[in-house]
Amino acid sequence: MKILVLHGPNLNLLGTREPGVYGSVTLEEINRMLGSLASELGCELEIFQSNSEGALVDRIQAAATDVSGILINPAAYTHTSVAIRDALAAVGVPTVEVHLSNIHSREEFRSHSYIAPIAKGQICGFGPDSYLLGLRALFTLIKK
Repeated sequence: MKILVLHGPNLNLLGTREPGVYGSVTLEEINRMLGSLASELGCELEIFQSNSEGALVDRIQAAATDVSGILINPAAYTHTSVAIRDALAAVGVPTVEVHLSNIHSREEFRSHSYIAPIAKGQICGFGPDSYLLGLRALFTLIKK
């Protein structure tokens, strides 16, 4: 089983970007945690981060033939990208959306997700654990 982990814009700045909102854990640390959990579960990860909407869409489209599931933190594109939503819907690969912060308790515009209606589920508000919970949920979903 291979799972694609997608990190959206500005997540490369984790650890220094608004630590009061996003914490002090870096993206590299999150990726290491995900790698450890993937080893424990017995699945393979491909991890991709981009600040570019087009690059994320291209990777999602390529996923149709080479992954069993997608774990995505679309970051700011959550609230703006119909293109990412449409790409995820088009490939038909089981998807779980994750966020470090609770997007529903922040600014009003952050509570709307274009991704949630086509995702199998959304996990938010648990910091880096959102990713780990999302990976476990996606793994279990795929195994069924």
